[in-house]
Amino acid sequence: MSEIATQRLNADPEGIARAAQILREGQLVALPTETVYGLGGDATNDRAVARIYEAKGRPSFNPLIVHLADLDAVKRLVVWSDLADTVAAAFWPGPLTLVLPLREGAPVSKLVTAGMDTLAVRMPANPVARALLSEFGGPVAAPSANRSGRISPTRPEHVLESLDGRIAAVLDGGRCDVGLESTILGLAGKPTLLRPGRIGPDELSRALGRPVLERKDRDKISAPGQLASHYAPSARVRLNAAEWLPGDARLGFGATEGDCDLNLSPSGDLVEAAANLFEYLHRLDETGAETIAVMPIPHVGLGVAINDRLSRAAAPRD
Repeated sequence: MSEIATQRLNADPEGIARAAQILREGQLVALPTETVYGLGGDATNDRAVARIYEAKGRPSFNPLIVHLADLDAVKRLVVWSDLADTVAAAFWPGPLTLVLPLREGAPVSKLVTAGMDTLAVRMPANPVARALLSEFGGPVAAPSANRSGRISPTRPEHVLESLDGRIAAVLDGGRCDVGLESTILGLAGKPTLLRPGRIGPDELSRALGRPVLERKDRDKISAPGQLASHYAPSARVRLNAAEWLPGDARLGFGATEGDCDLNLSPSGDLVEAAANLFEYLHRLDETGAETIAVMPIPHVGLGVAINDRLSRAAAPRD
């Protein structure tokens, strides 16, 4: 990716307004939460979410946590429940993420959910984060603001050490209080602790009045993106197609000598390809074709994540 000038914005009304405008433009802003700094992008914008993966060098399209300003905004995106109401009343705003069924028609990029039917949502307590979310007025996808595999950042300096030149801005809210990623509680089925954090299982169990399960078998799915084959189309997926076969639904990339049904990016732009990936798989699957044939995608940069996702879609099924 080409280097850009990363702005360092003060956490005052002017800086918050500027950060919100950058998000509206589809660019990325690192924002402070009470846990760690998050790498924020407009969760409704495919290109913005693709830029998050590109900036982080994230190896696969893992689901992202969506941050929202208030409970009404949360309920517009997920199927709410009495259990969710109880635990949110006890711990929100705060360092707790809830995984709930995605509401039909919710305006969230499929890259945020990794194509699954659940969404991870959180209302942060940090006043700077809350001010930015209110000013922006929409959902913000925000994994930790660091290159993939690096230590999570708790100060703006940590963000710049990892992402300077790769993102548009850092909103300087000082040091994060908690310094540990949020607890993740799955509520799409039985209450299940998907990731430990500041809020522990005993606290969650007391609030809910029932035991919270802890994920023991790491090979079993308990959150999106954990199986080799997940969100697979009905059609079989054939990768690195050098030629089209009769009956193929044809997914191209870059300049193509033959016709294709859809092209992830005619110009060979990996950000554009990532932004289009889930939508185009959906559209080709809806044609009823038995096979979706995919041209080779360069296995560099964001292409690694695209190929990871495609390999999952093409994995053998039970």
